[in-house]
Amino acid sequence: MEMPQPNPDVISRKSGVIARLQQVLPVGAVIHDEAETRAYECDALTAYKCAPMIAVLPSTTQEVSDVLRICHEEGVPVVPRGAGTSLAGGALPTADCVILGVARMNDVLEVDYDNRFIRVQTGRTNLSVTGAVEEEDFFYAPDPSSQLACAIAGNIAMNSGGAHCLKYGVTTNNLMGVTMVMMDGSVVEIGGAHLEAGGLDLLGVICGSEGQLGVVTEATLRILRKPEGARPVLMGFDDNEVAGQCVSDIIKSGILPVAIEFMDRLCIQSCENFAHAGYPDCEALLIVEVEGSEAEIDSQLAKIVEIARRHNPVELRESQSAEESARIWLGRKSAFGAMGQINDYMCLDGTIPVSSLPAVLRRIGELSKEYGLAVGNVFHAGDGNMHPLILFDANKPGDLEKCEAFGAEILKLCVDEGGCLTGEHGVGIEKRDLMSHQYTQQDLEAQMAVKDVFDPKWLLNPAKVFPLDASETRRVTRIAAE
Repeated sequence: MEMPQPNPDVISRKSGVIARLQQVLPVGAVIHDEAETRAYECDALTAYKCAPMIAVLPSTTQEVSDVLRICHEEGVPVVPRGAGTSLAGGALPTADCVILGVARMNDVLEVDYDNRFIRVQTGRTNLSVTGAVEEEDFFYAPDPSSQLACAIAGNIAMNSGGAHCLKYGVTTNNLMGVTMVMMDGSVVEIGGAHLEAGGLDLLGVICGSEGQLGVVTEATLRILRKPEGARPVLMGFDDNEVAGQCVSDIIKSGILPVAIEFMDRLCIQSCENFAHAGYPDCEALLIVEVEGSEAEIDSQLAKIVEIARRHNPVELRESQSAEESARIWLGRKSAFGAMGQINDYMCLDGTIPVSSLPAVLRRIGELSKEYGLAVGNVFHAGDGNMHPLILFDANKPGDLEKCEAFGAEILKLCVDEGGCLTGEHGVGIEKRDLMSHQYTQQDLEAQMAVKDVFDPKWLLNPAKVFPLDASETRRVTRIAAE
């Protein structure tokens, strides 16, 4: 994966930049030793690594403002970083950049149960947002599989979802307002603790912008009352396509489960060995969860089970206890870690119409044979957000390149079926050169024009999202105009 050449002029001024940053940040918040900066050389897309020039760990919005103002004046690129869990290379540094990590910004700033919102610093982890309100029977809905570790900053950057997004939506549906620092250091407030802001939908522009427009330091998030109860049902099938058709039929029936998760045999076996969740021995597994009162749960599950029986499941089992439900979800939430015990893998993230699930699963199987690489399928089947895991050997010459080519074919397939390149992981570096498969040149120009407004020097999160030739041309032109 190609990255831009570092600017030698910026690197030559490293000591001066360090001195200026140390003036505005506490002792220990500026990391510049070469060995220590390697801790930030990659995110969860570990196939690509590049140590940054400097890393900084501010604790307040004011400190973030000071850092960005200095970097803007010095012409130094800045790569925002949440918890480093991006699977698309969204926080991959360049050799001449400053990594701006928000890990120390993890305070709860305000909780309002009457108006159902919480305001937090964006370094706070996803799961700990619910942890701050669960004693009052509230929760924060978006639940990425990495929710134990991932930060709200990254969730906003990538518009993350999770298993329960079928009912509750993704981050943009639960984000009410942000405090954001622009590249020149100015601080802006967008949205807030109200139903909907007037004027342009700038919050919709910010959420999912992948650190291209500003650094979000505080977020106002919608919190919800916990449902009375929830219960999952396991469905095992002898065929992936049949399971995909079952998902399509459930959605077409008008029932809205809180989650529908899919795993194929490779993932089922890996998760069972890892979490001992009691999964059946089958080709495809669905986890379908509904929530509400006991009467609502019974009614919904009866309809879902009736639909499932039409597809001749090899196993159909409702959870009988809270402990069993927890084991079922532990297996699913452990999928990425469990698969990592088998081999190196690349986790994709594309979306398709639910009706296309059977055809897309069949084609992925065909491509797996063509490329000679195994694939484990685990995804949010209810909204068509797929996560194929392509297994490869990172130590085998040519295997990574073959894996990337295979992944590109899958993502193009998603677009061709009427879907898109990403559902929640973002574009990062992984999909940037596929953007022209989904968007016309005019579309990309319009998107880059938005970045021109927010980040005229193109210093924020370089080499991400847009095809590298296009973004580098834009960046170099801006440098030359200085």
